[in-house]
Amino acid sequence: MTEPRIYPFGDSALVCEAPAPATLACQERIWALAQALGEWPNVVEVVPGMNNLTVVFDPRSADLETLASELSVAWNRAVGVQPSTREVDIPVRYGGADGPDLQAVADYTGLSVDEVVKRHASAEYIVFFVGFQPGFAYLGELDESLHMPRRAVPRLEVPAGSVGIGGAQTGIYPAASPGGWQLIGRTPSVLFDPTRDAPTLLQPGDRVRFTVLEIVR
Repeated sequence: MTEPRIYPFGDSALVCEAPAPATLACQERIWALAQALGEWPNVVEVVPGMNNLTVVFDPRSADLETLASELSVAWNRAVGVQPSTREVDIPVRYGGADGPDLQAVADYTGLSVDEVVKRHASAEYIVFFVGFQPGFAYLGELDESLHMPRRAVPRLEVPAGSVGIGGAQTGIYPAASPGGWQLIGRTPSVLFDPTRDAPTLLQPGDRVRFTVLEIVR
């Protein structure tokens, strides 16, 4: 795997960034590195991202250059962590008011609406990482035939539970927010609930499948 780019992020953090594209193998290595760094002295927090990892450290007791060198060595030694065996089913109502961009995805890909839904719901996805907002899981391994650019003009408000496609990924909005992904459906599942023992439904490495509740045309 190509050497990552390691650079400062302020005076108390380092970013370890792997080259594109995002792959499962790269994410597995990032998960492994995050586990290892959690045991390092002077490391305050480790934040895995998509093709990158941010290490927050105590600048009073850690030298930035030394830490960057050690991080590079750790990256090369990291053995990828396999995805979790946990499987989560997400029920989805496709199309209609819940999926206003479903027809646009069909038109762009040259597939029928039914075929778009079939391909989206027949795959098993891996949670690459959680970010953007609490509980928003970026799901990798989307069928290439469903890859589609984000909207040219993002929506000011996307309803909670909306299932969308953004580039080569699919994901679910846990809460209402602005967003530019192509919305193909909506789930009644609650992705983030701060009152639960585990507030975030999906975790990095989880396996996710979508089940079809209904297709509205």
